[in-house]
Amino acid sequence: MYTKKYKISAILVLFMTLMLSCQNLEDLNINPNGVDPANAKPYLLMSTVVTNAGQQVVGLGFGDIAGVMQHTQKDGWSGSHNSYDWSDQNWSSYYGTLRDADEMLKKAQNLGLDFYEGVGLIMKAFEFGFITDLWGDAPFTEALHGEDGNLKPVYDAQRDIYIGILAYLESANTLLSGDQSEYEDVNSTQDVLFSGSVAGWQKLANSLALRYYMRISEKESAIAKTGIEKIAGDQVTYPLILDVEDDANIDYIGNSSSDSWPCNTTYDVSETSYRRLKMCSTLVEKLQALNDPRIAVWANKVAIPIVIDGAKPDGYDEIEGGNRVIAQNVADNYQTTYGVPLDTDLEYVGLPPAWSMVPQAYNLNPNLEQAPLNPHVSHLNSIYKDASGDLLKARIISAAEINFILAEAALKGWSVGGTAANYYNAGVKASLTAWGLENKYDTYIAQAGVAYNGTLARIMEQKWIASWTSAAEAWFDYRRTGLPALGPGTVVKRAAIPIRFLYGTNELLYNPDKAAAAIENLETTTYSSTDGKNSSWSRMWLIQGTGKPW
Repeated sequence: MYTKKYKISAILVLFMTLMLSCQNLEDLNINPNGVDPANAKPYLLMSTVVTNAGQQVVGLGFGDIAGVMQHTQKDGWSGSHNSYDWSDQNWSSYYGTLRDADEMLKKAQNLGLDFYEGVGLIMKAFEFGFITDLWGDAPFTEALHGEDGNLKPVYDAQRDIYIGILAYLESANTLLSGDQSEYEDVNSTQDVLFSGSVAGWQKLANSLALRYYMRISEKESAIAKTGIEKIAGDQVTYPLILDVEDDANIDYIGNSSSDSWPCNTTYDVSETSYRRLKMCSTLVEKLQALNDPRIAVWANKVAIPIVIDGAKPDGYDEIEGGNRVIAQNVADNYQTTYGVPLDTDLEYVGLPPAWSMVPQAYNLNPNLEQAPLNPHVSHLNSIYKDASGDLLKARIISAAEINFILAEAALKGWSVGGTAANYYNAGVKASLTAWGLENKYDTYIAQAGVAYNGTLARIMEQKWIASWTSAAEAWFDYRRTGLPALGPGTVVKRAAIPIRFLYGTNELLYNPDKAAAAIENLETTTYSSTDGKNSSWSRMWLIQGTGKPW
């Protein structure tokens, strides 16, 4: 794959530069102790822009959105992860990355460097895409003009932002359509995504375009159909990420806590972050039902399975042969107390979604004073203790995702150069291959519960599974399709899965009129009524009138 481990010295310089420059809108965004962006080469900004984007993908997709989409749950400090107990969500990190991407773009334009201009447009599209996907209407055309005195930018309509993003990506494809030898000053070391491959970046531009065309397909079907058919129908002009070796991934290098996998135990010697994060029972049980080999890559088996033995006397509770053997009345008392039965699976046990009734006590955990140490629930695979590793990557976009998008488009009857079944199969195989399981494909795809059955539900189920560690994309898909059909859980802030982030306090305080106008464009729902319109359960333009996801 086109991944590159970047040099820590360069990252430290850039980290200092950017951390000191990311102040609020009133600041001049100048760091007197670092590299002046006005004098920096575009490639000096490139690695920071890209790695920041990668951290955002993992921060959401392995963080709280993994909880929303029931990939993982926590049995400690769990409110925002398990129960959607969200309040102020700030977009400053996204706009901070956008400022750097915009600076790289301007420098590239001034120097006539088409490669960096294309990369800059792609990264701006990516960041604006995250912002509008998460919040809805947002500053776009007037964004990034703080140094020109515009500290209170207007919020563009969400539809217009998506159209603008797609225009960025079309321009990027054109800029990156030449031969590698035609591009000047390409620094492969600073390109932590594709090691300076122009073709890799061109594929990313078009793959992102497919993502956003499908994103708006419920509201702008004609635009989406035309765009997807144009790209899929001419892959000479519009090459795509369709093979795993082209996946847009960034390695973690593991030299410090800031460039290591987020729940690693190398720098968190208490292991708290690793231990309190468990597989969710929703994903575990689906993987088990499908005999999915990915479960062994993502989760450890339970250390001590629970066995209920009805022949044992009341109160019996002992370790026998590596199992915890209990009497029936012990199991009955647990269910009476907590309202759920014990999970006696001998291999994998997940935490139930949003089970906030003493989650540390789940499945008779004997270590209540050290809540995350639960031998009767599956911890994440031990690879996630590591600071870096072959499978520990920020996964920006994958061949699996693109094949599933094309499968969905084909199912709609759009002309994409292949059948829904073929693209679906390619998506499943790409995901297995990405996790080192290509040799399991033939057996896996032959199962009745996996083989393509002509339904969107089957496509979206596999796409949801394949989004492990990148679950934000599954959340965005869920909003527009209602698939997979997830229940909210048992003890949640609202009886429905949330559908957006709240506009943050900074915007409400410092740009109140523009923020208020954007909030007025939201649509309240039964679940948002107690919050007002700026609610995580209010509908943004993207899903207004669609009846989705609930």
